[in-house]
Amino acid sequence: MNWLLDGIVDAAIDTAKLLPFLFITYLIMEWLERKTQEKQISILSKVGRLGPLFGGIVGMVPQCGFSAAAASLYAGGLLTIGTLISVFFSTSDEMLPLLISSQTNMNTILKIVFTKAAIGIVTGIAIDFFLRFTKYKYKTQKRIHDLCEAEHCHCEDEEDSVFLSALIHTIHIALFVFIISLVLGIIVENVGEAYITAFLSRRKIIGVFLTSLIGLIPNCGASVAITQLYLDGMITSGQMMSGLLVSAGVGLLVLFRTNRHPKENIKIVIMLYVLGAAWGLLFELLHIAF
Repeated sequence: MNWLLDGIVDAAIDTAKLLPFLFITYLIMEWLERKTQEKQISILSKVGRLGPLFGGIVGMVPQCGFSAAAASLYAGGLLTIGTLISVFFSTSDEMLPLLISSQTNMNTILKIVFTKAAIGIVTGIAIDFFLRFTKYKYKTQKRIHDLCEAEHCHCEDEEDSVFLSALIHTIHIALFVFIISLVLGIIVENVGEAYITAFLSRRKIIGVFLTSLIGLIPNCGASVAITQLYLDGMITSGQMMSGLLVSAGVGLLVLFRTNRHPKENIKIVIMLYVLGAAWGLLFELLHIAF
């Protein structure tokens, strides 16, 4: 059982090292969210066919509730499918805090963030363009206000202080990091990092589809796991990108709760998965790395 104890100690140390950086990062993110989210949502609700462009741009601003807000606006008939996919692709969920906390090179972080936004914009515009030639009817339902709050996602609780919200986020994500680091440590200890890395390197296509599948989990743990695997050098840039593109956090949960068209929601999830995996495969084919 020494290997288990060693794994717990190592995971605890690695997590503890991230705590101050996570807290500072979330403190900044919380402040940004309270200052910009209302303006972002207002912009998205008015841009019409330029939605994918603005969705990709504003999605870069790190905040937990933006994908949920976009899903709510889509359910209310204010966003196109292309704009929704653009936001989902662009939003970082928990990727950005982990990259910053791990002291990843800032140029690398910016490349990843801007690449995700660019992919979101291009994909969203293409989706809306092709849907114009199909039987898909753009929704014109009345606006649904404050759906994010109604769904109790607690993304923008004004009563909490910025410091308290940042602390809660830090503890929450630190627990995810600890658990994922522990599980990865145990797997590496029993299987071997070289073997796992070699396995995924030889099966890059399978790895792309696997990470995309993980990214669909409607929880911040998905982006934490994918980012951690990338930081540990166990997955390629293409595999990382395919997973993080589809990792919209609670956005998918809010979509299913607010949009009362299950078949349509399932089609959106399938579209999200297929397109995310396709971009990951393209990265692997072109040997793109960050």
